[in-house]
Amino acid sequence: MNVTVIIMFLVFVSLTLLITYFASKRTNSAEDFYTAGGGLTGWQNGLAIAGDYLSAASFLGIAGAIALWGFDGFFYSIGYLTAYLIVLYIVAEPLRNLGKYTLADMIAARFELKKVRATAAVSSITIVIFYMLAQLVGAGALIQLLFHIPYTWAVIIVGIMMTIYVLFGGMTATSWVQMVKAVLLMIGTIIISFLVLKHFNFSIANMFGAMKEINAPELKSDYINPGSQGKSPLDNISLIIALLFGTAGLPHILMRFFTVSDAKTARSSVMWATWIIGIFYILTIFLGFGAASLLSRAEIIKANPAGNMAAPLLAEKLGGDVLMSFVCAVAFATILAVVAGLVLSGASAFAHDIYGEIIKKGNISEREQMKAAKIASLAVSVLSILLALFAQNMNVAFLVSLAFCVAASANLPVIVFTIFWKRFNTQGAIAGLLTGLITSLVLVILSPNVMNPEGTAFITANPIFPLANPAIISVPAGFIGAFLGTYLGKTESEDKFREVEVKSVTGIAHSEVTH
Repeated sequence: MNVTVIIMFLVFVSLTLLITYFASKRTNSAEDFYTAGGGLTGWQNGLAIAGDYLSAASFLGIAGAIALWGFDGFFYSIGYLTAYLIVLYIVAEPLRNLGKYTLADMIAARFELKKVRATAAVSSITIVIFYMLAQLVGAGALIQLLFHIPYTWAVIIVGIMMTIYVLFGGMTATSWVQMVKAVLLMIGTIIISFLVLKHFNFSIANMFGAMKEINAPELKSDYINPGSQGKSPLDNISLIIALLFGTAGLPHILMRFFTVSDAKTARSSVMWATWIIGIFYILTIFLGFGAASLLSRAEIIKANPAGNMAAPLLAEKLGGDVLMSFVCAVAFATILAVVAGLVLSGASAFAHDIYGEIIKKGNISEREQMKAAKIASLAVSVLSILLALFAQNMNVAFLVSLAFCVAASANLPVIVFTIFWKRFNTQGAIAGLLTGLITSLVLVILSPNVMNPEGTAFITANPIFPLANPAIISVPAGFIGAFLGTYLGKTESEDKFREVEVKSVTGIAHSEVTH
């Protein structure tokens, strides 16, 4: 066991626990717990959003996917980055003006029926669990590689730590851990990228030239061109649709817009986040190409069959134990910070939406709400840990793409129609959420990732649905479900739409404007 790794890990864990300790002193109400009191500035929230978004899938999964599959792996970077344009132009400002703690709050601003809130909460919890699986699988692989302990114990250790952050520090601790982690992740990525460029004599042309020479029996086309995995173009298009539209429906990202004081600051935070995220995803090329050039394919697969350990192995090759320890500690901090945010968004969907607003009908004290949130945090953590124990050999970037698919299929149609469609009604909202959620989940279960005749997936059988990511079917299905539900349901008063229309742009209730 490497002493440098242990020291670096202890430093990072101590730093995050210190942040949690100070944050716990400032977490006295439900608003503090869910939204850090709405007191973050634009650059702070931008860094925190970047920290939330640059997860294990980004750092470990994409580096591994590019290292093993070349341009096919880079599809993830393209999709994740361009998705922020939709968040910036369509979702950020209306969400901040209409919501309070959760996505369901925003939808409930127009549709007060409890069924709508409950359906939105279930959708949010499903997405959170998919996303959490990816982080815990990445964490398990990382701890297993470094400390040579069984995967099961590695996942349990990470699960306990993330629960501590949420229970004691709430959103304040989670936000500051995200900020610190985003800065450290960028530093680590820039150092590795610089060393990879140095290896190619600071010539990008030399680097791409070397990549053209890479060949392996597993590659179905040139490493540098699309199609190396042998997937159909339709599969790649479906993946891009999930990544492009999924961000605007991710509960833990949307929750971030409630941590600022107004819509202007929400827009500012998205601008900050986009720049940070954009630079990072461009640098993933160097991580992936560097690993493909300096490491053998067998080395990468031996450390983790899905390629999730390519970045730490590359760091070890370029900078020895010190850089590898730093990169692994940053990756670990990345996972802890993201899972803390995920636990928080899952807990808020249950404690605030289902328990507080539906079961207690809004008649809930501050103390009761805090208690419910902490119990829900524990429940989400335990469920995610149990599921992660069965997903060890799945690529974390792929697992996250499934969360994006559900978010794009269930949440996005309802968000867009709630804000922009006057005719949209309660039946349409429920139909859109359920159609998108059920279609995406059923098609994922019938896909090659869950059904595989070679016995490498959960079910040993021929897949019924041919595509790895069903977004090309499930996203239109979500919009069509919302559309049909609206026209088959009862026509509702347009007063609520006028209220939402004014408030989504100004943050001021329609009644206040008219008076």
